[in-house]
Amino acid sequence: MGIKHGSRDAVRLGELALLAQIRSRTGHSRGTGLRLGIGDDCALLRLKAGEELAVTTDLSIAGRHFRLDWHQPEAIGHRVLARGLSDLAAMGARPAAAFLSLGLPRELTVATGRRPAWVERFYDGLLALAENHKTALAGGDLAESPIAVADIVLVGAVRQGRVLLRSGAQIGDLLYVTGALGGAAAGLARLAEIAGPPSTGKVSLRPPRIPRALESALAAHFFPQPRIAQGLWLVRHKLASAALDLSDGLSTDLAHLCEESGVAAEVDAAALPVADGANPMQALNGGEDYELLFTAPATARLPRSISGVPVTRIGRIVRPRRGRPQVTLVGARGAEPLVPLGWEHFS
Repeated sequence: MGIKHGSRDAVRLGELALLAQIRSRTGHSRGTGLRLGIGDDCALLRLKAGEELAVTTDLSIAGRHFRLDWHQPEAIGHRVLARGLSDLAAMGARPAAAFLSLGLPRELTVATGRRPAWVERFYDGLLALAENHKTALAGGDLAESPIAVADIVLVGAVRQGRVLLRSGAQIGDLLYVTGALGGAAAGLARLAEIAGPPSTGKVSLRPPRIPRALESALAAHFFPQPRIAQGLWLVRHKLASAALDLSDGLSTDLAHLCEESGVAAEVDAAALPVADGANPMQALNGGEDYELLFTAPATARLPRSISGVPVTRIGRIVRPRRGRPQVTLVGARGAEPLVPLGWEHFS
């Protein structure tokens, strides 16, 4: 629900009014582990017997993780929450609550005429995804800031001793991914073409209109879907030996898994599930697909899909050998090193 506007005058949402609006929109949502939400100095969570707490945090900054002149507010809100939910999915945790600290320039809290404030639309996107995954927004903080910054904390619960880690891969395991790869990177490339070169003046708060024919091509970038159901399924069936989410790109994230497990990997180039409109390089290095990358024993019987999302075997875990690359891509030209070319801050 949003604020109703009876005139065309600008209406600025002050901190208290904005807090009251957020609380009214989240008051009905209790999640699956939230006992007390927004309103007191702390939220209270209650876990089930035999569960452990999983906590993750992700920082999203305007100009780095999103652009106000490229991304609709609803997509930014969705992506902020999706990043944290994907971390929970990778460890097989069910979401319990979310905490959002939001810093915004004043103009993003101003509603004009019938047009809601940017911040209202941001919460539309975030809360829609939260509702889909029964994740209560249980608290956070608001502040005026020279740039838009969103810091999300996700709290989840996982059965004690059953959490999926990056360090569990064993030599002889097979390597799998959910969904398709490269769709987010391909969508970002198309968005850059539509948006054109960056403006040298004041940043526009009106992103380019996306032609209806291109909406599906950009959906993986604007509205990535965290694989919560798939992570929970893997934990419940005790099939995966290691897992992580593909946020930085397959080449980089697979290197992380191999390093933590002390193993090497071979990837079958022909087996990669490349998303429609993407190319192999985007599938290998693009990032922000938020699919699950996991290993399982060769004896494990994995279904072709989990909760409607395809599962593809893309390689195997092998013994590391001195003088050989940690990750190898096996294709038509034979075996060659798969260099980590995904996202890395400060690189």
